[in-house]
This record gives sequence, C-alpha cells and structure tokens, in this order.
Amino acid sequence: MAAILLLPLSFWLGNTWLEIALLAGSVMALMVVELLNTAIETAIDRIGPEWHDLSKRAKDMGSAAVLLTLVFCMGVWGTALYQRLA
Repeated sequence: MAAILLLPLSFWLGNTWLEIALLAGSVMALMVVELLNTAIETAIDRIGPEWHDLSKRAKDMGSAAVLLTLVFCMGVWGTALYQRLA
C-alpha cells in the first residue's frame, strides 16, 4: 500500500534521474524481497505443518531479508527527505 504513495512521490523528491531511480528502486526492491519471503513461507508450509528447525531458519532468514531491505529503504528515503527539506 505504501508503494502506491511512495513511487509517485519519488518523482517529486528526486532531483536527478539517479535519485529518482534510487528512491523508486528501494521501494521496488522491498516489494521483490517481500514476494520472495512469501514464496519461501508458502513453500515451507506446503511441505508440512509440523515444526522443524530448518523450516524455522528458512522463515527467519526470509523475514530478516525483508527487515534489512526495509531498513535500507527507510535510510534512502530518510536521507532524501532530510536533503530536500533541510
């Protein structure tokens, strides 16, 4: 849902095509990693509902990838906002 707002906003916030690409690209990267995390979790759940240490690790690593991408995206957007508004 946030991508619907952030993608058009990247054209307003970015001054050059490189800044626009970085802002929009960070949002798109977050969406891609979230889709991959969902695919991992769905595949693990398809294999079996019972608890297994490797299944937990796979799901945790997918969630960690989403978190790191989210932190990166927030850093890019926070820096761009600070530069634009300060």
